[in-house]
Amino acid sequence: MVDHQFADAGLAALYDRQYTWERRGDFGFYLPLVLAADAVLDVGCGTGTLLHRARDEGHTGRLCGLDPAAGMLAQARTREDVEWIEGDLGSTSWDGEFDLVVMSGHAFQVFVTDEELRSSLAAIRAALTEGGRFAFETRNPSARAWERWTDEYVREITGPTGATIRTWNQVDTPVDGRTVSFTTTFVSSDRAEPETSRSTLRFLDVEELASFLTEAGLVVEEQFGDWDRSPVTEQSIEIITFARRAG
Repeated sequence: MVDHQFADAGLAALYDRQYTWERRGDFGFYLPLVLAADAVLDVGCGTGTLLHRARDEGHTGRLCGLDPAAGMLAQARTREDVEWIEGDLGSTSWDGEFDLVVMSGHAFQVFVTDEELRSSLAAIRAALTEGGRFAFETRNPSARAWERWTDEYVREITGPTGATIRTWNQVDTPVDGRTVSFTTTFVSSDRAEPETSRSTLRFLDVEELASFLTEAGLVVEEQFGDWDRSPVTEQSIEIITFARRAG
């Protein structure tokens, strides 16, 4: 459930180079939760970096990664001591099996419609043990992150073959503040033509998010506005949420 462009195996190989552990706040934030849980489901696990690290840090329980992108899972499956499942929440039927469900990398925002949100949250609640927790983040719409997703902000990385790859986003306008569609372009020094991919993300504010969680039988325990555990404000970049399965 990472950005759709990484369904391609070649582009998926670039993901960890573009979004390194050191550049991200989410992995380090969620890792202690993963280590403290006996059974963990990582929804939208991507290349499996979080679960790989959990094993490296000594987790001996059940770790399961779920992702619909075959290209991403090809990277994750370099490690065999974790369960890897290609699919989405709609194709699962877990019943009370996980103490923790985690979604990192803003994967929660790929649930664009009300129907997708309701069905996905229902599946997450079903997968949790009684009292189990769901930890995830979504971008705060009031921070208007999409205004910085322009071709003026070009990222440059070095690919596995040593090629220089430049990538940028271009947002469809006008933006309604609820869903944002954008095109990502990749230009590589070893490819004749650029590659592009389309994605759409949904932005929920605190009240809307609480409504969907409550309807699904999930109770908000804590919320933070950034990875330093600061409170959520109008200016916060993130809405990081810990929700517990209601009885």
